[in-house]
Amino acid sequence: MRPLRNPVIQSILSHVLAGWMQFCFRTIRWTYENRGVAEGVWAEGGGVLCAFWHSRIGLSPSCWPLDVAQPAKALISLSPDGQFIAKAVALQGFPAVRGSSANKDKAEVAKGGTQALRDGLKQLKLGALAITPDGPRGPARQMAEGLPLMAKLSKAPVLFIGMSCSPAIRLKSWDKAILPLPFSKGAIVWDIDRFPADGDLAEVALDWTARLNAVEARADAITGLTE
Repeated sequence: MRPLRNPVIQSILSHVLAGWMQFCFRTIRWTYENRGVAEGVWAEGGGVLCAFWHSRIGLSPSCWPLDVAQPAKALISLSPDGQFIAKAVALQGFPAVRGSSANKDKAEVAKGGTQALRDGLKQLKLGALAITPDGPRGPARQMAEGLPLMAKLSKAPVLFIGMSCSPAIRLKSWDKAILPLPFSKGAIVWDIDRFPADGDLAEVALDWTARLNAVEARADAITGLTE
């Protein structure tokens, strides 16, 4: 059995990761850019989609205060790795809406994706839904049409969030995920858009890919993080 499939190991590791992340977030020297965009969304209340690339999941709890009007949930995959990450994020106040399965059975993948769409739209009637539009297995920084489709159906605004810290732990994963280190330099950059009335899903996905790349690149430029 793979270690991450063991629920006991999952629980232990998720508690360790959550504690580490919280300690790091408290000691990181943060720079915020375009925070007024996010504050406007928080003041307005209502549903909002929060998008960031999969590599920045380890920084994601830092971008959403728990005391704002919108309760937030995270759309995370049904894979064993997704379960582990979901538990660590949930321990910090962000429960999961479970996403499409990494299982190779196409029927199960479709079933998981459909249920995730329904559950995500329900969440958007209450508050925020965080999505990694290149997850759970990439290709990295390439947006599928799931985020634009959810924005079109819900009519919720989309916050593009770039997060960075340096120095950081860089994992040898498909997305080169980063985990924070204490007392590092951090940055969070926001941008916002809505699905256009006459928009095409594929074209919007390309445009939003560029927007999301831009805020992440800006955050990396502030911290000095490099590949």
